[in-house]
Amino acid sequence: MNISKKKPPVKREIKELSLLLEISQILDNSPDIRDSVGNVLKAMAKHMGMIRGTLTLLNRQSGEISIEAAYGLSSSERVKGKYKLGEGITGKVVASGKPAVVPRISEEPLFLDKTGARKKLTKKDISFICIPIKIGKEVIGSLSVDRLFSDNISFEEDIRLLTILASMVAQAVKLRQTAQEEKNYLLEENLRLQQKLKDKFSFSNIIGSSAAMNDVYTLIAQVSKSNASVLILGESGTGKELVASAIHYNSLRAKKPFVKVSCAALSESILESEIFGHEKGAFTGAATQRKGRFELANKGTIFLDEIGDIPLSTQIKLLRVLQEKEFERVGGTQSIKIDVRVIAATNRNLEKLIKEGRFREDLYYRLHVFPINIPPLRERKTDILLLANYFIGKYSKENQKNIRRISTPAIDMLMSYHWPGNVRELENGIERAVLLSNDDVIHGHHLPPTLQTAEASGTVFRGNLQETLDKIERELIQETLKTAHGNRAKAARALGISERLMGLRVKKHNIDVQKYHSNW
Repeated sequence: MNISKKKPPVKREIKELSLLLEISQILDNSPDIRDSVGNVLKAMAKHMGMIRGTLTLLNRQSGEISIEAAYGLSSSERVKGKYKLGEGITGKVVASGKPAVVPRISEEPLFLDKTGARKKLTKKDISFICIPIKIGKEVIGSLSVDRLFSDNISFEEDIRLLTILASMVAQAVKLRQTAQEEKNYLLEENLRLQQKLKDKFSFSNIIGSSAAMNDVYTLIAQVSKSNASVLILGESGTGKELVASAIHYNSLRAKKPFVKVSCAALSESILESEIFGHEKGAFTGAATQRKGRFELANKGTIFLDEIGDIPLSTQIKLLRVLQEKEFERVGGTQSIKIDVRVIAATNRNLEKLIKEGRFREDLYYRLHVFPINIPPLRERKTDILLLANYFIGKYSKENQKNIRRISTPAIDMLMSYHWPGNVRELENGIERAVLLSNDDVIHGHHLPPTLQTAEASGTVFRGNLQETLDKIERELIQETLKTAHGNRAKAARALGISERLMGLRVKKHNIDVQKYHSNW
């Protein structure tokens, strides 16, 4: 291969600088690598007088080299331009990482012309230059040009210029690849997290098979696909937030935001700003504009937990959002339109609050479109062991334990307890038991003291009824005398008995009244 070493004229250097500047601007301004390289090839054609140009990229998985962008080729010709590593001039350049020049492609048997584009001209009139595109030491593709053969062409200068251009394209490709990889990762992570949330909050994963819970599942399934407001009612710890999440992640809004607000956890002054947002300077400390939870939940769902604790002033604004689908930020005048589904929850008796004038009746009926009552744990006894086993599995895994069963006395304790704290209390109790267990079994003494029976705690009652009553009476009289500083008359009045009867009881129990006078 003969490479001409003729010194280029000054005019060429000016053209090169102009070309490099234009290409730099193209690569900076275009976000799509195909568009940017296509424009780069057009600029090269204009400045270098080339008749065709191609950018090929190597697929590392398949090992195939294909045309990513081209100038002077039809769509059908581009599709044909596929090479294996080492195949033809392009394949050899990508495989070796070294540039190649073919002064006349008609004289080079390795030139395959897979696209068929060179048939339009006599091959002896076409020169072909191919430069590897590298990121570090890795060859990711090639940049090639066709130009009419001329004795005045300086192939050495063409190689130098194309190498610079290939380097610029390589950086652009690297940036786009990195951005695309990050985008793909974020998309995949987003889909994974959405699926994880959907799996976690799918109502099929709410633990319980009792008749009461089956009714709840039916209601969730009926309301999920609608846009109706939902009011979830139930005691603390019954799982109202879990039900709200299940409704959202099984709804048509599942891929949109699910925003939670704990109305009881925020003061009246903060709650309104938190829900509706505020403008800069709306109040002391409002240094910047801030979007509220309703704006953040647009197109999705907002969960207003403990709605019964919301102040009347905020209730009025909330009612407007439900009716008009619009609101203003605190300190603002511009109405903001939103599309948000509202799910509310409370452990309060809203009807009682309405009678007391502490909750708006019109707001109640706006929220009460589709009520769901979550039964307390004491009304779903058959679910207790299912929940206990679930929490044992959860906390065994978290604490590297291997709890295999619950002892019979422990089961009896779980089943006989009234569970005022509901599922939350059960979960906390099981977590404690898992931590205390050292023989892979949950025993009765591992459970919280509130669950302990007399047998399990070794406090079985011994004695008759009269002895017990006398003991209680003595302790009660002593405590009252202590409060009254030894004044029998005052103590008698506090207990609702006569002073004479007080004297008899003091004498019966042999109580030293004088020692309580020291407390004056």
